[in-house]
Amino acid sequence: MNLTSTLLIAAGLFLAGGAWSFARQDLPRGVVVLLGVASAMCLVAGVLRLEVWNQ
Repeated sequence: MNLTSTLLIAAGLFLAGGAWSFARQDLPRGVVVLLGVASAMCLVAGVLRLEVWNQ
């Protein structure tokens, strides 16, 4: 795991926690969806940058 993939995965988990927290506070659905999409994109980018796939 390199630094970039670690940071992207950590940012994705952070954003997912924010989306979960905002959903539980009944904030507008658009904000929750935006955080969820951003979280998914960060997690996918981080997983794709893992060195496991370069074999």
